[in-house]
Amino acid sequence: MNFKKLFSFLLLVILAVLTILLTQCSQPVPKIIKSQSQTDDIDVPPTSGLNRNPSHINYSKHAKCRMACRHIDEIEIADILKNGIINYKKSALQGEDCHKKYAVEGFSKDNQHLRIIFAPCGDEITVVTCIDIGEEWRCDCK
Repeated sequence: MNFKKLFSFLLLVILAVLTILLTQCSQPVPKIIKSQSQTDDIDVPPTSGLNRNPSHINYSKHAKCRMACRHIDEIEIADILKNGIINYKKSALQGEDCHKKYAVEGFSKDNQHLRIIFAPCGDEITVVTCIDIGEEWRCDCK
């Protein structure tokens, strides 16, 4: 009689443990959610980079219009190209070499926070557009 009680008790304990294990396994695995700041800091630069010393700097019609509107000169553009920081999130680096666009940010001599979009091709580079991050300008550039 004592053996039957012990056997029943052990069977009950084993069933309880199995029930707990099965309920734990059937619950979905919790997802790890990264905060925006964690994902923002993980930018891997490409293997080939931006030529910061091109033989010639070309300016698109749109870039010239934006530069005139925002009072940005070619010396400031060259300075940001040489010393600015590439914003990989705002850059378009997929595709062929002559189709990549680099967003380079820095400050002008009169303390404008600028983002310049450069499109390198070979030993030359084209300024696509100029953005003043700190101020909204009224420009009629197409």
